[in-house]
Amino acid sequence: MEDSSIFSQAGIIITVFLIAVPVLIATVIAVMRGRGVLQDHQDEKELKKFRKRLRKMSPEEIEKLKERKKELEYQLENDELSGKSAPKDSKGLIDNVASAEELKFIETKKKAIPRPNIEPKLTRLILWFLATAIFWLVLGTTIGEYLGIKFVAPDVDQVSWLSFGRLRPVHTNMVFWGWASLAMIGLAYYVVQRVSNVRVHSLKIGFYSLILINASVIIGSICLMAGINNGGGEYREYIWPVMALFGVGVFISLLNFWKTIANRKKKEIYVSNWYIVAAMMYVLVIAFVAYWPTWQTGLGETIVQGYYMHQGVGMWFMLLTLGLMYYFLPQQLNKPIYSYSLGILAFWTQILFYTLIGTHHFIFSAIPWWLQTVAIVGSMGMVIPVIAGTTNFLMTFKGSWHKLSSSYTLPFYLIGIIFYFTGSLQGTAEAFRFTNLIWHFTDFTVAHSHLTMYGIITFMLWGFIYTLVPRLTGKEPPQIIVGAHFWLALIGLMFYTVPLMYGSTLRGIMWMDLKPFIESVEMMAPYWLWRAIGGSLMWLSHLLFAYNFYVMVKKRIRKKVPKSPVEILKAKEQLDKNINY
Repeated sequence: MEDSSIFSQAGIIITVFLIAVPVLIATVIAVMRGRGVLQDHQDEKELKKFRKRLRKMSPEEIEKLKERKKELEYQLENDELSGKSAPKDSKGLIDNVASAEELKFIETKKKAIPRPNIEPKLTRLILWFLATAIFWLVLGTTIGEYLGIKFVAPDVDQVSWLSFGRLRPVHTNMVFWGWASLAMIGLAYYVVQRVSNVRVHSLKIGFYSLILINASVIIGSICLMAGINNGGGEYREYIWPVMALFGVGVFISLLNFWKTIANRKKKEIYVSNWYIVAAMMYVLVIAFVAYWPTWQTGLGETIVQGYYMHQGVGMWFMLLTLGLMYYFLPQQLNKPIYSYSLGILAFWTQILFYTLIGTHHFIFSAIPWWLQTVAIVGSMGMVIPVIAGTTNFLMTFKGSWHKLSSSYTLPFYLIGIIFYFTGSLQGTAEAFRFTNLIWHFTDFTVAHSHLTMYGIITFMLWGFIYTLVPRLTGKEPPQIIVGAHFWLALIGLMFYTVPLMYGSTLRGIMWMDLKPFIESVEMMAPYWLWRAIGGSLMWLSHLLFAYNFYVMVKKRIRKKVPKSPVEILKAKEQLDKNINY
């Protein structure tokens, strides 16, 4: 097979296109955010001018402001035309003169239900879920950062507990079951009760779930570092008693959500709850299949591994996060989701196709050829839910694109949506036999997993957390640090994934050309360096995110430039009393 035919393959063309899309979008966002920084600088200059003008304000100007304030405070009494006399028809010309009938040609609308205050106990539960999730994110990616350094300096330590083979599953399982899972469940505790318009069935069960899942991550990490593991199964290295703790934690939260939804005030179940409940049901099924003892040997174990590994990403992390997106995106844009039907279409087609694609990781293996073909067809079928979901989200943005420049949460949403499209279709491209022949067993899979679990799941979760926590605490994060978090994470992800994809493609071609294996290892060295650099930027962004979360749950006073006469007079009064302004 000639090298010149590489770029004529559909999978390669799709991949090049998918890489170009986020780069182009990131450039556009960078320009928009740059304009925002310039605007902030201009606002700061205006604030300084205002303060100077405030100090030099004359008594005549203050008097005019007081007069204008009095004028603005004037209100009509609503009887200027009718007077205070009761309506009376002494000539008998008008029926029902003393009553006002509604116009019959206007349909009577339902009154909006006032949003209830969030229970303090529910706020505490959600914040504990998010706080522990962020702890595992920082710790897990610190371990990942150390592993990235080991690619450049493999002899940095000689301790068995810190060996690459033991730390790598600690990193992956910690960010899977610690960071992403806890963050999703914590956010779900807000969404489920909100769209059901009822209180959570039992907050005590929520705290039990929190304890069990955290216990599973702590015990599982210690076991992995001590060399106690399930052996060979990627992402299921935890031994079954440890995973059972996680399963029980998810199960009791599932029951909690189920009973909350059953107590809902209206007949309809909003699509967010479809996704959330289905995801929690699927993760229990997936874990059961992965750990059932009679399926842990021979070729069946390989098939189970492919099923577990892919369903964990697509039917747990992806499904639940998309359910959260169907709530938070319309709420942030203050408009309904573009199409409820597209959401249902994406839901059922994801369940239909995603459950078929696990064995596309084992193309050209001993698995039956027809089963490999089914996985490839299922991967191609995933185009339907991905395009349906992406279209739904982007069309919801329609007419609200201007809000991106003034929001620190929406860019996280948009990047997550873009990677949902590009990362998911990249998985389709990888499933083709030719591209699988090049990329399988290379670091291309590592790059793809980070594009999906990080570019989609983590970016979306960040956006949701930045949306929700200020509503729970009333405190905003420093926007400049949010911006730094966003750009470090995005640029770091690009530095991490793009070199790995390029280098892995070259490596796969070298293998196909029967070049010595050690030559491909030496060739990858500079790309592993870029991996370490990108991972370092991503890790720094997590530290900033953790700081932002700390600020959101701590007291913070926000300053703003006075605009109205009332505010200006108050500022002048404070200045005269030598109060720090």
